[in-house]
Amino acid sequence: MNRAQATEYLRANHRGVLTTQKQNGRPQLSNIAYLYDTDNWVKVSLTADRAKTRNIQRDPRVSMLVLGENWYEYLVIEGTGTILANNPLAELRHVYEGISSAPHPNWEEFDEAMVRDQRVVLSIAIEKMYPLED
Repeated sequence: MNRAQATEYLRANHRGVLTTQKQNGRPQLSNIAYLYDTDNWVKVSLTADRAKTRNIQRDPRVSMLVLGENWYEYLVIEGTGTILANNPLAELRHVYEGISSAPHPNWEEFDEAMVRDQRVVLSIAIEKMYPLED
């Protein structure tokens, strides 16, 4: 897969496994849904009180395995994560619509759930993708 194909693969899929670093240095893996946004950042909705969020706040290095329908076809991204915790509702709505390809049927209910669950947005700046052809 070349870089253009990798970018399209990242844009076409929305399921991944996010890897962060625990305090003891071991990896923490989490199944996630993501959006590869038009700004070339990967966006993920997280809850503020989860281990992965705390891990990223302590050590922003992340990796993510992207899986499509074919188990043998995958892409790994490595990058730096940033947590958007202040007033994230507009971005959470954007991430939802990007992943689901449709608006939520009740935005007021969605917003209430995001506040109640203490949702934040993880933005990943991609620094490396592999495997890529040379």
